[in-house]
Formats: sequence, structure tokens, C-alpha cells
Amino acid sequence: MADREAPPRDLTRFVLPEIGFLEETGNPYEPYRLVDPAGVVVEPVAVWFSELQAQAKPASTVRSYGMDLLRWFRFLWAFEVPWERASRVDARDFVRWMQVADKPVRVHWRYTAKGITAAPNPIGRTMLAPGTPNPVTGKPTPGVKYAASTRAHAETVVRCFYDFHAEEGTGPLLNPFPLDRSRRDGRAHAHRNPREPFAAERQGRYRPRVARRVPRRIPDALFDAVFAALKYDRDRALLSSWVSTGARAEELLSSGQRDADPGQQLITVERKGTRERQPLPAAADTFVWLRLYQEDAWRAGVPRGGSWPLWWTLRRPWRPLKYHAARAMLMRAQTLLGSNWTLHDLRHTAAYRMARDPELPLTHVQWVLNHAHLSTTQIYVAAGLEEIVEELLAHHARRAARPARQAPPAAGYNPASLDVLFGRPS
Repeated sequence: MADREAPPRDLTRFVLPEIGFLEETGNPYEPYRLVDPAGVVVEPVAVWFSELQAQAKPASTVRSYGMDLLRWFRFLWAFEVPWERASRVDARDFVRWMQVADKPVRVHWRYTAKGITAAPNPIGRTMLAPGTPNPVTGKPTPGVKYAASTRAHAETVVRCFYDFHAEEGTGPLLNPFPLDRSRRDGRAHAHRNPREPFAAERQGRYRPRVARRVPRRIPDALFDAVFAALKYDRDRALLSSWVSTGARAEELLSSGQRDADPGQQLITVERKGTRERQPLPAAADTFVWLRLYQEDAWRAGVPRGGSWPLWWTLRRPWRPLKYHAARAMLMRAQTLLGSNWTLHDLRHTAAYRMARDPELPLTHVQWVLNHAHLSTTQIYVAAGLEEIVEELLAHHARRAARPARQAPPAAGYNPASLDVLFGRPS
């Protein structure tokens, strides 16, 4: 009843305040914590983070969930609503705001330190409008609005957060983010026939529908162009490792020097989710570039030993290479090409190359990619977008090259008279 009698909230000019923050602690027992505007740790979130860690969720997952909760708590703090008193009206307004509002533009700390509130456009670089497809890859640039996948992730995270506290008896009995009305029993696939595959079933009432994205691979010719634009042996070794092993970006970056075995042509990585160590076969060229990089790095003073990380920065002070630095390296290599491929597209490229090889069993590809279900690996068997476009253009070219077919004359016409009329030899 309180939800229906709540006064309407004007979101026309609402701007989400940047109050509170998600702090990285460096403590393995508490990798991240949410801090309110007064500098006090938000205890309900800290308890849920402990629950996530007990479920063997990696620190990166805790950070991802924490960013969604930070956005939700900032919304509540702006309207002075306690988290345990949040209603479905608040949840509905939050979802409406994410649909319409522009994403906040964060300026790099180098500019903010100089008092610049807007990042200048680099000289000589033409920037595509937000949401415009890249002319080389076809992938759209990030838009000014929150993507449907971002809104769906935020809805799921906050709903699970309130579900946890409702079960523990520490939160509201009524979840502000309800399930879809078709799921009144509260359990997904409650009456599914075991002989039939799982069907898509709507979960949250406010969860948006996310379009299924087709994995994009880097064509061989364009991959060679990106590879040729790299300046250092370390970067060549990285790209060759990603595209030959199919490992995720962070999995490969977490490898140690003892994990590279040139004799067996294996690179051992720690798998996401299960955290188990798995050796992955790599191409012979990968270890050639890796050895060249290691020799230069060791001569420059990079620590050497099996327990040390495999990938390092190129300049002092020596630091293990992180994901954001590796992503910046790939973006710099694509500057002249004008493309916008990501590190994860290298994994898609490796998956396409292996899955389309008729002599390589698909179950082997599933093992390399560490997919739980074979159906996930099967999406790479189908032709990619670039291949489909190429084949269709060739189809139209073949049709255009065919000789024009002339319609036969209607009944009653003499074909010989038509040859005289059009000047054709009889």
C-alpha cells in the first residue's frame, strides 16, 4: 500500500551524485568494501561480499558486483532512503533512470589534477560518435546510455543482494526487485520436461531483454596487420599466446615463469571460476617470441625465477603486467588500422580457428576453452559475421555475372519476326 501512495519522483534533472566509493583493500579476506559518504563501511554489503567469497567467487566478480551496488546505494543516498526501507517504487525509478540517463563521463586523473573537467580530443584523431559502428570491425563504440547488458547485470546483482538478506532475516521481507509475474513459484524451470532442453525464461520483472551477441573474430589478414603494428617482442608473444591457446586475457596474465614449458609447447593458466591449473597447447611461434622477450627483459633487470610472473611492464619500476595495461597496448596497435577489437576477441578468434578445423574434435576445443557445456562451444562452428558477409557478396557477384535471360515470346508470336525486329541473326 505504501508503494501505491508514494508521491511520484521527478527524475528529469536527476544526476547521480559521486558519493561513496568501492575501495580495494589488498586484504585477501576482504578484497573490496563499499564505503558510504561518511567514510563508514556499509556492513550489509560487507556481509554479502563474505558470502560471495565463501562461494569461491573471484575478487574480480566481487568488484563487478560492488560497482552495481555502489550505483544503487548512490541512488538511495541521493533520495535519503535507507537500504532496508527501499520499496519497489524506488527500484522501478532506479531502472527507469538507468534507461534514460546518460552514463557519467569520467575524466582521467591526469586531467583532473590539472583542473580540467573534460578530456581534450587528441590532435589528429577523428573520434566516432558514441554508438557508431566501427568501419573496420563493425562493432559499435560505447554509447552514451547504459547498455541493456549493464542494466540486466545491475538488476540481477541487486535482486540477489536483497534475496540474501531476506533469507538471513537482516533485510526487507519484500524484495524491491521482484521476479517476473510468470514465475510466481519462485523457481526457474520448475515444470520442465527433463527430455527437453532448457528454454529461455524471464527472471526479474525489471530485467531488460538483452540481444544475443554474435562472437566476433579477427580475420587473418587484419590480425596480421595488427600483429605487424606491434613494437615489442613482449606484445608479439602476448598476442600469439592468446590467439593460439584460447585462454582468457586475465588467465594468461596471471601465469608465472615456470608455467611456460617450451619443450612440451604448453602454457599453464589458472582457470576462471574453478581456479584449477590447466596446461594449454600453444603454437611454436609463441615460444619463439616469448624467448626473445624474456632474454631482453632479463638483461634489463626483470626478476628471473619460476615463482615470478611471466609478463612484466617494459619500463622501470618493474611491475607485473595488468589487464588494463595489456588492453591499452592492443588499442595502440590498432590506431593506424582504425579498428576496435578487444582482448576477448582474441579468444573468439582462437575458438573460431579451432572449431572450424574439421580434423580437430569439438570436445577437444571445449576442453581448451574450458566451457561447461558443449552447446557453448558449438556457437563457433557456425560461420562468423565476416564470413557470412563475404559469401553473400560473392553470391550477388555471381548472379550479376550471369547472362541476362530473355523471356520467351507470348503465344501467337513468330520467333523469326522478333529476330528481324531486334536485328538478331536468324
